[in-house]
Amino acid sequence: MHLCLLVNYWLIKSEPYKYSWQQFIDDKSTYWDGVRNYAARIHLRSMKVGDHCFFYHSNKGKEIVGIAEVTKEHYQDPTTDDDRWVAVDVKPIATLKKPVTLAEIKANPELQEMALVRISRLSVGPVSKAEYNEILKMSNG
Repeated sequence: MHLCLLVNYWLIKSEPYKYSWQQFIDDKSTYWDGVRNYAARIHLRSMKVGDHCFFYHSNKGKEIVGIAEVTKEHYQDPTTDDDRWVAVDVKPIATLKKPVTLAEIKANPELQEMALVRISRLSVGPVSKAEYNEILKMSNG
């Protein structure tokens, strides 16, 4: 049995019309590719097997809808020959009981420093343990 003593938390964004939470559940796993932002790339490279990621529907919905787990650490993004870009593999592990909207996150004083609030255009970002727990609480989880 694999025990991960140190889990880090992240947020990954997808526009639901391109790749929705439901499609992710149906697929049972996917690789997270197409990231072309240097800050987001740093976060992908920092992800470890067992880390948890909030799955956020961007543009339409603007809400955290589920939790994914990293199953394979960074490797060459298969959608490009440019070796500067990486992907990770993720699988869905839980649908939130209640999605947590961006408006709710912005209204919560505990979440004002969250990367999603401060650097809203970042497609992959860090989430602190306290932020992760607060989001779970807000989702009645």
